Amino acid sequence: MSTVHHYKANLRDIYFNLFEVLKVQETSMGHGPFAMEEDEARGALEAVAELAEGPYAEGFASADREGLRLDGAGNVTVPAGVRRSLSTYFDADWHLLETPASLGGFEAPHSVSWSAFELLAGSHAAATFYLLGAVNARVIDKLGTPSQKERFARPIIARKWGGTMVLTEPDAGSDVGEARSSAVHVEGDLWKLEGTKRFITNGDADTFENIIHLVLARPQGAGPGTKGLSMFIVPKFIPNEDGSLGDRNGIYVSKLEHKMGLHASATAEMVMGDDRGACYGWLVGEVHDGIRQMFQVIEHARMAVGVKSYSTLSTGYLNALAYAQERIQGPDLAQAADKEAPRVAVIRHPDVRRMLMSQKAHAEGMRSLALYTAWCQDQVAIAGGHGAKEARAWDKRNDLLLPLVKGYSSEKAWEQLTLSLQTYGGSGYIADYPAEQYLRDQKIDTLYEGTTHIQSLDLLFRKIARDGGQTFGALLAEIAETAQGKGETFTPEVAEALAEERGRLARALGDMEGIFAALMEKMDASIYHVGLQGNRILFAVAELVIGWRLVLGASVASAALPGASRKDQGFYQGKLAAARWWCENVLPGLTLTRKMVESSSLQLMELSDEAF
Repeated sequence: MSTVHHYKANLRDIYFNLFEVLKVQETSMGHGPFAMEEDEARGALEAVAELAEGPYAEGFASADREGLRLDGAGNVTVPAGVRRSLSTYFDADWHLLETPASLGGFEAPHSVSWSAFELLAGSHAAATFYLLGAVNARVIDKLGTPSQKERFARPIIARKWGGTMVLTEPDAGSDVGEARSSAVHVEGDLWKLEGTKRFITNGDADTFENIIHLVLARPQGAGPGTKGLSMFIVPKFIPNEDGSLGDRNGIYVSKLEHKMGLHASATAEMVMGDDRGACYGWLVGEVHDGIRQMFQVIEHARMAVGVKSYSTLSTGYLNALAYAQERIQGPDLAQAADKEAPRVAVIRHPDVRRMLMSQKAHAEGMRSLALYTAWCQDQVAIAGGHGAKEARAWDKRNDLLLPLVKGYSSEKAWEQLTLSLQTYGGSGYIADYPAEQYLRDQKIDTLYEGTTHIQSLDLLFRKIARDGGQTFGALLAEIAETAQGKGETFTPEVAEALAEERGRLARALGDMEGIFAALMEKMDASIYHVGLQGNRILFAVAELVIGWRLVLGASVASAALPGASRKDQGFYQGKLAAARWWCENVLPGLTLTRKMVESSSLQLMELSDEAF
């Protein structure tokens, strides 16, 4: 098998989530800013899927092998496989799909645009992460001054410029508040920046005529920590007032990192204001509110990482499934003693079926979680947008779910991709198949845009504790209704068919309440218990929410089965099987998590450093 067209989309499951479970054609489309209709959304996603399975995917393997080049002037040359993928994307104007109408875009619902992102990220993740320009345009359009919108946001869209987010520094790492990059006021909204940034995703690329960086720096005289940081628009080339490109700005790539994977993505160290020239930046909105402003980009990036993770797992699973259906090896286990027994496809072996169902349930479960989160983002926009009073409850629901999408999906996709590789046997370890590159390209997802433990602390302290657990409690109440068989899809027949799954969901809900009761008690003794148990609790919350979404999906599938076509019958039966597998094999883990939290000790913290 060639990896040139490695990607396998699961458009049927995307449609199932969008149009059968979430019913975005009724709940999102035609409301608020979203004028897109169902047939337009389906047509767009079909076209993106065709692109993703075709020319966009062609550079997946070659770009990984070719890598990047950095010249002595701080310019990065990307592989031909990235250049071709980006050309096919921009030539078809797909950057307009999620762009606001005010900037000339189609303003698709978030649930639709994230579905399109899944297709692209699974096809060629390294290329897809060069597409941050449109996000920066939206942020500048929302937060910038009128002149900043005209000078930067509109050209990003009209001229298809690139974009980055520039936070991390060598000495600070994830502790962004320790950033030392400085800003000195020149005049108006113009500032002069100096400093060094590290781990900047796609800090430069020769595919764009210009790149607009959003940079955090500390204005002269500002206070310490994150509150003292401001956000600046820092272009690679400074646009003139007439729209033409002017002088090269003093922000340069000084080094490219050599990485385990994503070899075609330019992870860069960047220097601002060295001896090559001054670096100028424009204070966003002429207000000093940098970390709050940057979180609009950070939260998009965290969602993108989670979607990238499960999209990689999804194609990893579908490739492994195709191999398992074709590869003939060994007799059926029940006939193993018969030397004359016919050899069977490896999908007939119990252990392979176990691995395949684990991959399927996790990939589809993570998709259901992410698209539900995207649907919540739809509701935020419909209710007036981020920060609007009417959108507050949806805003908080989205905030609660983001650490799950990013933290859980990135960790579990890595685990499950090892099963994708294992399904191939020894063939999975060689580059003839895409499994080994999937693993290399995906591992970074647990690390950047906030490590998994940063996500767990964010979940527990900022998303649950900050509002006294009200948002989390409201979510648990909805899960309880599903466990009780309430809702439009739970006819008496469906409720009965899913009685066992609902019972397991109810038990997991009880375990979740026990987990937090135990954590509150432990926290009275030491905050270290949160550090020791935080990741375990994040996983448990995600697994409960995914179980809820899978059971809801199973109820829709169960109701649709009697009148389904022969082709759809297999799909719906698969939805029931995935939900049952999850409830039988994953949700019982919450009982163990509860016991682990209840028995949490401080032995590790009391151990001397020398003992390690």
